[in-house]
Amino acid sequence: MTKTLILFRHAKSSWKENVADHERPLAERGRKAAPVMARWLVARGPGPALALVSTARRTQETWSLAAPLLGKVGKRDVAGLYEATAGRILDAIRSVEPSADTLLVIGHNPGLEDLARRLMRDDGGDAGRRIARKFPTAAVAILSLPVEGWTEVEPGTAALEDFMTPTMLKEP
Repeated sequence: MTKTLILFRHAKSSWKENVADHERPLAERGRKAAPVMARWLVARGPGPALALVSTARRTQETWSLAAPLLGKVGKRDVAGLYEATAGRILDAIRSVEPSADTLLVIGHNPGLEDLARRLMRDDGGDAGRRIARKFPTAAVAILSLPVEGWTEVEPGTAALEDFMTPTMLKEP
């Protein structure tokens, strides 16, 4: 059995003054990029069964813009994904029931980039080199894992299937 893990960094956020980091909304560029990346995910397949979403406003807004395009996807808000290390994100992933074959995580850097690189069993080729250069806002990494359940996910076992950014799709 193989599980598919989709790591989706929140779309570009606004840096308005006097707004706490957790409450920063998406910028206009982010509001445009989130559905673009969701459409790419749908075309790329497979669609997620469940999404783990940070409670930060920018990740919630990214989800709200992407979700209508993704079809029927369960959602779980996870406060621990905000400012999470790769290890904390991995802990959240390991808590997912095995019936979810494809899992979407919408979160933040540097945790998502670190996790993607930690899970990869090799350099990931061209896609891996792009991750090493930058995992920008609204970027999506897709990894396949040779596991029966999410509790079995270990570093160095995933194949990086793809890595895409809004810029690569010629979008905002």
